[in-house]
Amino acid sequence: MSAELRADKRPVARSRRRVRVGPVVMAVYLVFLLVPIYWLIIMSFKSNSEILSSFTLFPDNFTLKNYRTILEDPSWYMGYVNSFIFVSLNMVISLLVALPAAYAFSRYRFFGDNHLFFWLLTNRMAPPAVFALPFFQLYSSVSLFDTHIAVALAHCLFNVPLAVWILEGFMRGVPREIDETAFIDGYSFPRFFTRIFIPMIAPGIGVTAFFCFMFSWVELLLSRTLTSVDAKPITAIMTRTVSASGLDWGVLAAAGVLTIIPGAIVIYFVRNHIAKGFALGRV
Repeated sequence: MSAELRADKRPVARSRRRVRVGPVVMAVYLVFLLVPIYWLIIMSFKSNSEILSSFTLFPDNFTLKNYRTILEDPSWYMGYVNSFIFVSLNMVISLLVALPAAYAFSRYRFFGDNHLFFWLLTNRMAPPAVFALPFFQLYSSVSLFDTHIAVALAHCLFNVPLAVWILEGFMRGVPREIDETAFIDGYSFPRFFTRIFIPMIAPGIGVTAFFCFMFSWVELLLSRTLTSVDAKPITAIMTRTVSASGLDWGVLAAAGVLTIIPGAIVIYFVRNHIAKGFALGRV
């Protein structure tokens, strides 16, 4: 066999190796990601004694007691209700504030606009612990402590800059000629913004809502600091599962499973918008 034929076959052999190795690497990566979730699920169907005494891939004594504890105990299921309330409030407030702000940054040039835009992002870069004490003292002074709106407004400090940054990237991709044409046709700004402009950036709104939801849903420090009893979220309740006999591992695992489900549902409904957002927006 000539040297030319051997040289031609080498690239083909290398490409075949890559094709074979690629699925294996992806499978290993998926297993690495799914093992903690699988372990959390099977722990939620076990008793504490089984969790602590033996290593099993499946529950020996399948039980729903942990889920019944959460669904029947008001101190548990009200944590989910409280979380849904302030997360929904935060999403609505963040979008209502970020949409006009992002439009202004994308369409107008004014003195200090770049500095103001960067200053918004610096708020998002700061850790929540920096603002925990000021928020606590402020809300205690104005009687907003242990309310849903207190946590929602506190999360806006981080979600609004992120929402403005994402939405501005989508709005900048919309030609200015559309605005001018709509105004020539007699559209007022509110009518143009709600009827024409917002539907055009629907993927960006979906992506923004997703990130606002995820931050508020999993955030612990501010939501635990600013609540006590009436508005305590599930993330704060999950940190207080210690009893006289130790940690209640089964109930904690069941609460973790129920905490993952809302995020999975949100991802399912906005998955197409998220894909477009990663392709077109500033994500």
